[in-house]
Amino acid sequence: MTSKLLGGLVAASMLTSAAYAADLHPLDGLTGDELNAVRATLIEASIASDKTLYPLIELLEPHKQAVLSNATDGSLDRRATVHFQENDKFHQAVVNITKGTVESTSAMEGQPMIMLADFMSAMEIALGDERMVAGLAKRGLTPDDVFCLPLTAGNFFSDAEKGKRLMKVPCYVNPTSSNFYAKPVEGLVAVVELSERKVLDVLDEGAVPLPEDDWGYNEDEVAKRTALRAKTNPARLRQEGGPNFSIDGSEITWDIWKMRYRVDKRPGLVLSQVKANDGNNWRSVLYQASLSEVFVPYMDPSEGWYWRTYMDSGEYGFGLFLTPLRKNVDCPDYATFLPALIHDDMGQPLEIPDAICIFERDIGNPAWRHFEVFAQSETEFVPAEGRPETELVIRTASEVGNYDYLIDYRFKQDGTIYLKVGASGLDAVKGVASKTLTDPTAAEDTKYGSLIAPYLVAPFHDHYFNFRLDFDVDGPDNTMMVQEIVGGEPPVNIPRRSLWTVKNTPVKSEMEGRFRLSSMKPKAFMVMNGNVDGYLGHKPGYMIHHGSVSYAPFDFENDAPFVRNRYIEYSVWNTAYDPKERYAGGELAMGSDGSDGLAEWVKQDRDLMNKDVVTWFTAGFHHVPRMEDWPVMSTEWKTIHIQPMNFFPRNPALTIRLLMQTAK
Repeated sequence: MTSKLLGGLVAASMLTSAAYAADLHPLDGLTGDELNAVRATLIEASIASDKTLYPLIELLEPHKQAVLSNATDGSLDRRATVHFQENDKFHQAVVNITKGTVESTSAMEGQPMIMLADFMSAMEIALGDERMVAGLAKRGLTPDDVFCLPLTAGNFFSDAEKGKRLMKVPCYVNPTSSNFYAKPVEGLVAVVELSERKVLDVLDEGAVPLPEDDWGYNEDEVAKRTALRAKTNPARLRQEGGPNFSIDGSEITWDIWKMRYRVDKRPGLVLSQVKANDGNNWRSVLYQASLSEVFVPYMDPSEGWYWRTYMDSGEYGFGLFLTPLRKNVDCPDYATFLPALIHDDMGQPLEIPDAICIFERDIGNPAWRHFEVFAQSETEFVPAEGRPETELVIRTASEVGNYDYLIDYRFKQDGTIYLKVGASGLDAVKGVASKTLTDPTAAEDTKYGSLIAPYLVAPFHDHYFNFRLDFDVDGPDNTMMVQEIVGGEPPVNIPRRSLWTVKNTPVKSEMEGRFRLSSMKPKAFMVMNGNVDGYLGHKPGYMIHHGSVSYAPFDFENDAPFVRNRYIEYSVWNTAYDPKERYAGGELAMGSDGSDGLAEWVKQDRDLMNKDVVTWFTAGFHHVPRMEDWPVMSTEWKTIHIQPMNFFPRNPALTIRLLMQTAK
């Protein structure tokens, strides 16, 4: 590429980006023109070339105070954080898109996210190794008979792993149905070093019988296996007259809610500046909410499985693996579908169609109701008073390997927010010698997993989803209050001997702000603004009321995967706002060693009283697989429940109309 042509490209990109920037909010995602400008700027500065690969290009947000002060005046430059690979080395840079300059660049200490090119390279490298070919031959297979699934190898702190960009590559017999995972080639794994493009080792634990069933799950395949259910009249959601929400650029407005959205390659959907309407006053609730990390450790200790401790968001990317949503399967057919814009390995814009759906729904639940028995008489029946409940759902679905994860943000008319994670897809399965539990190998085969089909065990594992919740309740200066249910002291002159009351305790610092949840010691967490005089003298707040949590006997001091993901030790954490602290597992998850991340940040023990507090919540569950999970899993939903606490003067759902009118 000539310097004249390249200079023209940079100039054109800067002009286009400047034009777009005038219409962009500082928290909007990068546009296609901005992505092109980032790439062109690095090439013009002789820092990159037209062959450079980019694991990550994402918006570098301005500091919150700058956004709150200057969000609409166009004075804030648009910047991007860039991770790129040049001459087989990884670097990081900050590119000022507005000015068309590179503000900084340095060698990267650590490994960036996996790229699509890494998957293809690892597969090719593994199947080209003679040891892998020999291992397949032992099983009656050739490289043409299989496809391989490169997986992140974790980091177990050995000298052999230090500084390596490793993937481990198991294989499956080529599918003859819709199910790509039904026939694992068990006990054979290639260890691939991506930077050196070579196989470091091949692990061969010995051949086990190959499963015979292809376990297809599309309708025609299922019909060949078993009779389908009788045809039924579909019960569908529908909406007449069009949606009641509006989308202006990145801003969504619905009912009492207003927020901005974007998609980043690593966390996927990011919601910013979530506000609730109190009368005619738009009041701040959340500055930002997004997925922070996903950790999926498997419990099988065999050589082919112990290392499967994936950080699905930081290593792979929930934005990168967003999938197009399907009408009447993922979302109602009347939903509004929006694309997601990320970038490919070359740093060029990549649009994923229908990656977001937004819809309202009334599923037949009352927002509230009351039947008054004392209002009835012999001559008049007074029906229950109540209102129908409608909610706004903003949904994405990411397919990371065999699992599909739906992420919902559900907004209610009573001021409540639900964060919902739905896990579906396919169990990861291990080939075994057992056909049934009566076989002599069954006890050993199922020590760390469940036999879910002949010759297939699904190993036990966990799913942990950490969300970063930057509350700004009526402004950024907040305090986290812990609300505990504690025993009361009944007066001696009444017969009651047990009752409870509420104890509110402020969280003074970060080390105090770590909590486990237990139904035996009930507590909730309220982000409160002590600087605002709310209704009736209350200080307004928003509460994380409860959520789906799980704990296990993990060794957070010595077991490497849990040192790297120590944020799951507690379900709730609180930190002082720092724009660099976005991901609980650290800035670089691939091959991380635990020295960066939430569990390390809190050791600063920063003051949290009347400060800009960020709350982190980990929803999780233990997965003990069942036969009913196979060949495809029913969606399992997990919840984080956020609700107003003395924020509104009354129930906001009081003003819902009894007869909903069709929107014009």
